[in-house]
Amino acid sequence: MRELDGDPAAEVAALYRRTWPRLIGLLVSIGASRADAEELAQDAYVKLLDRWDKISRYDDPDAWVRAVAVRALVSRLRRQQVAARAMAKLTGRASEVQGPDGDAVDVAAALARITPTQRAVAVLYYVTDLSIEQIADELQLPPGTVKSRLARARQALAPLLEVEEEVPGHA
Repeated sequence: MRELDGDPAAEVAALYRRTWPRLIGLLVSIGASRADAEELAQDAYVKLLDRWDKISRYDDPDAWVRAVAVRALVSRLRRQQVAARAMAKLTGRASEVQGPDGDAVDVAAALARITPTQRAVAVLYYVTDLSIEQIADELQLPPGTVKSRLARARQALAPLLEVEEEVPGHA
């Protein structure tokens, strides 16, 4: 993939410019705030720079950065869920994510109600359009695990994303 003939900083900078906006969008879609997405992406690019000699020979260095950032986000979201459950137990109050209200379907709110691992697989599959095998490779999971997480995500999201259609003349 050597784009600029051996200058690692320039090569990583070119990859960064090309992939940054999409990576931030992906991380936000999975559930990160904009600030968290930028922090996680920045950490992934720093790791990339440290390993550029090896990763530059990969078929798709973009996938490596994406995988590192997504795994870090899933880890962070899991820690947040554990902390929220612990806080709820300590205070005696359950914390609940609000579902969609009104007639609009809020995809972000629906995604927030499934597990971080299911959310990551669903977003990588539906938003980034990666195959089961690509997701398995990026998240370092067996393809069967990706398939089952995707199936569970679909099952959990179906009632949350359901929109009732009004038929004219019917109450």
